[in-house]
Amino acid sequence: MSFKLGYASLRWKAPDLEPALEELKKSGWDGWEGRLPIDWLGTPARVRRICANTDMPLVVYTASGSPDNRDPEVVERNKRRMDFAAEVGCDCFMFMNGPKPEGRAVTNDDLKAAAEGAEAWAEYAAPAGLELSYHIHTNLLVDSVEDWKTYMSYLDKAKLCIDVSHAKLWGYDEVQSLRDFQSQLNYVHLQDYASTSRRDDGYYLPVWVDVGQGKNCDFPAIKDALEEINFTRWVTACPGESIPGADDPISEAKRSKRMVEYLRGIGY
Repeated sequence: MSFKLGYASLRWKAPDLEPALEELKKSGWDGWEGRLPIDWLGTPARVRRICANTDMPLVVYTASGSPDNRDPEVVERNKRRMDFAAEVGCDCFMFMNGPKPEGRAVTNDDLKAAAEGAEAWAEYAAPAGLELSYHIHTNLLVDSVEDWKTYMSYLDKAKLCIDVSHAKLWGYDEVQSLRDFQSQLNYVHLQDYASTSRRDDGYYLPVWVDVGQGKNCDFPAIKDALEEINFTRWVTACPGESIPGADDPISEAKRSKRMVEYLRGIGY
C-alpha cells in the first residue's frame, strides 16, 4: 500500500510559506506538519489558500506548551491553536509532555495528572472533529517504557503518535510498539539517529540524521507493521541535524527529497 507522507517542518522559524511548500511538493511530499505561531501563519483562510495553491495540506498542527501544564493561559492559548487546526482541516493536533519535576522522581500521580490535562484538551477539540495525538519523546515527563504504558492507560479521548526513534531510544522495539499500541495510534513519526549517548542524569543525546541515513530504525519492517495493522493515517518524516548555512526552509525542503525517494523506494 502507499502511505500519505508528510514532512515535519520542525525547524522553520519565519518562512516565506508558499515558496517553501512549493519546494516540499517538488520533493515529493503529500502534506506537512506545522509548528509555526498563528501570528506568522495568519488566518485559517490564508493558510488554506496557500496550501491549496501548492497542493500541500497542513495535516498536523502542534501545541505550544503541554497539557501537563494546567495554567489557564497555557490552556487558553492552545485552545486557539486547536481552533486554528480544526478550521484549517488538520487530521490531528499533536502535543508532547512538559519537563520532569525538579529534584524528585516522576510519580504515578504526575502521570495521571498529565493525562487528565490531555483528556481535557481532547474533549475541547472533539466537537470540531479534531483529534489529539500524544507524541512520545525522550527527556520529558514520560521517559521510559514503563511510564509510557502507564500514561497511555490513562488516555481515552487523546490518542498517540509513535516516533519510532524515541521508542528505540527507550529500548522498546519500534516495530513491536506499533503493534502494541495500534488501538490508540493515529499518527506516526519516522526519525533516526546515527549514534546516542546519555548524561549522568539519564538525558539522551542522540545525533539526528535524515530518514534513510541512519541504521538504528528498521524502516522496511516499520512499513510492514503499518500495513499489518492497516494503518491509513499520516506518516511523517523528520529531518536530521541542521546544516549551518543551509538550514533555511527552502534548502531543507530541497534536501528532504532524498527522504521521500528513500521511503518510496522501500515501499511507503
